[in-house]
Amino acid sequence: MNLDINHYIKLITDLAVAYLPKVAGAIVVWIIGSWIIKRVVKFVGKRFDNSPSIDDTLAPFFTNMINMALKVLLALSVIGILGIETTSFAAIIAAAGLAVGMALQGSLGNFAGGVLLLIFRPFNVGDYIKAQDQEGVVEKIQLFVTVLRSLDNRIIYLPNGPLAGGAMENLTEADIRRVDMTFGIGYNDDIDKARAAFKSVLDSIPEVLKDPAADIIVTELADSSVNFQVRPWVKPEHYWGVYAETHEKVKKKLDSEGISIPFPQQDVYMHQIQS
Repeated sequence: MNLDINHYIKLITDLAVAYLPKVAGAIVVWIIGSWIIKRVVKFVGKRFDNSPSIDDTLAPFFTNMINMALKVLLALSVIGILGIETTSFAAIIAAAGLAVGMALQGSLGNFAGGVLLLIFRPFNVGDYIKAQDQEGVVEKIQLFVTVLRSLDNRIIYLPNGPLAGGAMENLTEADIRRVDMTFGIGYNDDIDKARAAFKSVLDSIPEVLKDPAADIIVTELADSSVNFQVRPWVKPEHYWGVYAETHEKVKKKLDSEGISIPFPQQDVYMHQIQS
């Protein structure tokens, strides 16, 4: 019995001698590593907060990702110090990452698109954009979707993957925007008189810019009308107001000037059949 006790004491002593330095080293590495990670994450977070190129939505995500990655590396280092083989752990992490990536392929594509949108900023909140057969004012730019509000107050969610990789039109990024409108007059009406009427209408709308000057040109001799292109320049926020006001005032002005606004018509000839 005494021999057995001595045997176990010796076994425990041998294990303590073999593993206590490793355990102590692992604890020290964990404590020091955790302290360093906190300082690194705090430093990176402050840099993100002070950087105008990093979005407020993106900064916390990047900070958390860096924190998680550093802690995983620290945990693998501690496991290695304890003498445990880390190759299998690395293989498990890689396999898990691959499985998650395959399962969330579409979501990860949208996430990557969101990151690109937040970094390169092809549009900002408040801009009016057209993309993916949708258009509206940008309400939010999130990591996975961009939220638009249409002119008729519909909320539209656009996935960021196709949005970042496809064609997109930002209608408010430029300082000014041209309003393209087509008006037709009859073939018997005076072209110069009609041009003066269009110019008078544009001059009466204060939101129409004087510089650059508006274009008022004949662009087509159509089947039933002589078509003018009337193209004033406005601030982006005045686009729809000027568009609607111009149409209303042009109708009233042409009526008062006795200039016709023709509609599509056809001439029908009746042939009498001789019996």
